[in-house]
Amino acid sequence: MASNEYQSGFGNEFASEAIPGILPSGQNSPQRVAHGLYAEQLSGSAFTAPRHTNRRSWLYRIRPAAMHRPFEPLAHVTFHNRFDEAPATPNQLRWDPWPLPVVATDFVDGITTLAGNGGAAEQAGCGIHVYTANRSMQGRFFYDADGELLIVPQQGRLRIATEFGVLDVAPLEIAVIPRGVRFRVELLDGEARGYIAENFGALLRLPDLGPIGANSMALPRDFLTPVAAYEDVEGDFELIAKFQGRCGRRRSITRRWMWWPGTVTTRRINTISAISTRWARSASIILIRRSSRCSLRLAIHPVRPTWIS
Repeated sequence: MASNEYQSGFGNEFASEAIPGILPSGQNSPQRVAHGLYAEQLSGSAFTAPRHTNRRSWLYRIRPAAMHRPFEPLAHVTFHNRFDEAPATPNQLRWDPWPLPVVATDFVDGITTLAGNGGAAEQAGCGIHVYTANRSMQGRFFYDADGELLIVPQQGRLRIATEFGVLDVAPLEIAVIPRGVRFRVELLDGEARGYIAENFGALLRLPDLGPIGANSMALPRDFLTPVAAYEDVEGDFELIAKFQGRCGRRRSITRRWMWWPGTVTTRRINTISAISTRWARSASIILIRRSSRCSLRLAIHPVRPTWIS
């Protein structure tokens, strides 16, 4: 993996290459890609979706993504979409910080589902999870075929190595991993804990501007997208996939990889309410998700430590 440099913007058309001359000129999938790479398109929307909602990325890989053994079921008792197992309560609920694990636990093993609604089959709703970890993902990679992941660290910095590049994410920052993008999580501080919102519905987008003015809310320039990076490693690796609420895994003897994941910091953003420090851009509606019936604001957990009354 190379350095974690960034480009800024939200919903942009980015272009980046880890080795000069890789990107083909004037076409997406030439008969022969430079350096013998394989051209693949990763689709984030229907192929025939209108331009303003069409999401896709072209990647140029050392090995095809489909070059692997069949998946097999993987039991994960705490990470799922079974939101109706227990009766829902109308009472207000809250929880203390999740205890850090005492046995070796990486990011995927440490995910616990708290609540949710809808699911991947309905293409609506979201799942609310927490994660705790005390070990980096070693020889393991993960992707979520059910929805986008919005990751909010509460303790400990994360290095998220994706198919598109490397993200460093710390408390007071959030990361968005698109549906289907493979990644691994390394712990930069030994232990980590935080929240995950899993979006099953329409893609996350920036909120519209309104009465609070043209310079309010989160701005596209606040979002950072990594530049291209790659690995060429031989070994015994495991890829874990979440599909229709269940996890599966498959083995591979190589890990070779070269829509965009992104990160945004809330250090530049204050809340707008009776406890705000000043009138500024709102951290409580950085991103929203839309369905055919409503627009649901994804409220970022109160990660700013300086709120005053």
